[in-house]
Parts: sequence; C-alpha cells; structure tokens
Amino acid sequence: MAGNPRNGRPYRRLVAAMKAAGHPCWLCGHNIPERVDGRTHPLAFTLDHLVPLSRGGDLLDPANARSAHRRCNSGRGNRVAPRVQQRASRRW
Repeated sequence: MAGNPRNGRPYRRLVAAMKAAGHPCWLCGHNIPERVDGRTHPLAFTLDHLVPLSRGGDLLDPANARSAHRRCNSGRGNRVAPRVQQRASRRW
C-alpha cells in the first residue's frame, strides 16, 4: 500500500525550496510572513498548485508549484484559475 506522497522527501524539498525563495502569495500578491504558526494561521505559507492535483496536476513539478497563504489557497479550492471578482463597467 502506497503512503501519502506529501510525506515524502521530494515533496518536503520542494516545499522548503519554495518557502526559501520568499515569493509573495500568487493569489493576492501580499507577502507571506515567515514566523507564523504553519498549521493554523490563515496567513501561513502553503504550497499551491497551478493545476490542482484533483484535475491532473503534478505534485512534484516545480513549474506547477506556487507560494500562497493558507487562506488564499483554501479559498481557491480546486479551481484552475483564481477567483476574480467581476466589476461593473460603471457605477449604477
């Protein structure tokens, strides 16, 4: 029986490399604080995938990996494109 691939060394290396790069959240554009509780804090670093794993994205492909806040990543869900708020063409 295969284990969880997110517990493996290659995945942990990818997460560490992305976190060390210090990129801002790709969904909201704000910086990700370095010293927050990673398991519970909404602004903690998480590794997001451009193409969600449930839609055929590769877990270990660095081109598919993005830095994101926990809150932004959870809010996006498994959508391929980030949620964009629609704006009216003018004020009514």
